[in-house]
Formats: sequence, structure tokens, C-alpha cells
Amino acid sequence: MIYIIKVQTNKEENAVDLISERAKKKKIAIYSVARANGVKGYIFLEAEGRDSAEEAVYNLPYIKGIIGRTIDYSEIQGMVEVTAATISIKDGDIIEIIGSTLKGEKAKVLRIDKQKEEVTVSLLGAVIPLPVTIKLDNVKVIRRDGDEE
Repeated sequence: MIYIIKVQTNKEENAVDLISERAKKKKIAIYSVARANGVKGYIFLEAEGRDSAEEAVYNLPYIKGIIGRTIDYSEIQGMVEVTAATISIKDGDIIEIIGSTLKGEKAKVLRIDKQKEEVTVSLLGAVIPLPVTIKLDNVKVIRRDGDEE
């Protein structure tokens, strides 16, 4: 059975580590603990039963509790499985930053890290060219390398 565990926001990784350590030490019937990409404040715990899940999370820091119902793997499959996202941004493209503190700035793509889903850019309006790394979902392409406006 898969349980949803409510945790403190931005402490999901710490909570996963703490639960894993406790399950190994106490030999609790926990099969997996996973943090979903893009979901803050929740982790997923696969356990033999509710008693095992409660024992694994009881009185741990960052853990707020277990959400009432169990879920099927098919409900969270898209969140926990790594999918090969098609990245349409290429080196040299001109992008506009649509998120983060640099919203609205235009930049040129220097490098793309597909595993981390990050892009390193050089801001076009900056006096001194300084590379900035931004998540891919915070940028949009406005002009391809070699295109004319």
C-alpha cells in the first residue's frame, strides 16, 4: 500500500533519508520512500500496512503526518518515474526568463544540463557577461540561433 506523508516544505529529502534510516535500523516493512518531482510538502511511502507506515514516521522531525487514504501506483506514476523530456532549447538560442527574480530578462543560452533540467545563460542586458543557471521551466525560447527577427 502507498501512503502520502505530509512533511515540512523543502525538507522532503531530509524526511526521506530519516524514514529510510529508521526502516533499516528497526527492520520495518517499508518497501520504498519517494519524493515526487515538483510536489512540495509531500512524500510517498510504500509499506506493508498502516502500522508499518506509522512506525516508520512516528515522532520524526519534518514529518507532519499520514494522509488518510492509500493510493495506487498508477495515480502517482507520472510524478515519480523519470521521463525523457524533450528539450527544445539549444545552445545559442535567445530566451526570455518567465520565472524567478530575473523575470522578463532576455538571455543567450550557453549550456544545457538535461539531467538537472537547468540551463546556463548569459544575460543580454548585463554590462558584464555573467553566467546564470536557471531551471528549464522558468525560460521560453523567443528566437532560435541563426533566426532573424
